[in-house]
Amino acid sequence: MTTRPKFALDKANGKWMGVCSGIARTMGWDATLVRVGVVVATLLGGFPWTLIAYVLTGWLAPKAARADWQRDPRFDLERPVARTSVRDVQTDMRDIDRRLASVEHYVTNTNSSLAREIEELR
Repeated sequence: MTTRPKFALDKANGKWMGVCSGIARTMGWDATLVRVGVVVATLLGGFPWTLIAYVLTGWLAPKAARADWQRDPRFDLERPVARTSVRDVQTDMRDIDRRLASVEHYVTNTNSSLAREIEELR
């Protein structure tokens, strides 16, 4: 069982004070989703309180050191990548094959407008 990192401001990935990116790092979420959630909460009635809480958190919370990020197991590049199932790989390959066949059909078809465009480029 992996433990969550302690909350700290992420000034390196933050937009304003690093609060949302720190929350995202702690919870394992995408920082953009946290930012959108804060904006939505502010617009849906929490106007002064969400901004006050944000500024207080940015002022009082500890700042994450670079070494703290390097010890985070989610950012460890040496560990093996999560494996996907054979079914997922087959589905992805079928989708890629279908898209490639569509492109091949478009290019090899007797498409006069495409042939004209290619000739104009020469």
